[in-house]
Amino acid sequence: MAGRISESSGDLDENSEINVTPFIDVMLVLLIIFMVAAPLATVDMKVDLPQSVAKPTPRDDKPVFVTLKADLTLAIGNEEAPREAFVAELNRITGGNTETRVLLRADRLVDYGELMTVMNLIQNAGYGKIALVGLEAAPAR
Repeated sequence: MAGRISESSGDLDENSEINVTPFIDVMLVLLIIFMVAAPLATVDMKVDLPQSVAKPTPRDDKPVFVTLKADLTLAIGNEEAPREAFVAELNRITGGNTETRVLLRADRLVDYGELMTVMNLIQNAGYGKIALVGLEAAPAR
């Protein structure tokens, strides 16, 4: 409880007024925090990612295409490669150069988890430059 000194008697008189300014400041800060945090917590949307309107990057002279088909078989270029021999086949085609850019394309029906499994397989083989290939779509107007 607050008190104030009386001018006439010098005694402390009880002050029953509440200072609400700090309370308002705290409430405004909390309001701002919730306004910023609320949209970040709502990420419940269905996503369809196969098309892109981004400008294509310049390709290497001899890009290496890895394809994950709908039946989950892998192909490097035009040759099918079993998963057991995939890394050896990739090293053979790239000449063991792990700086080669690997272009990964997958069928629309392939599960995202399977795509990540293939990406991890390529990364574990030492290839760090992996690009995803999608269909080019007309830009939205």
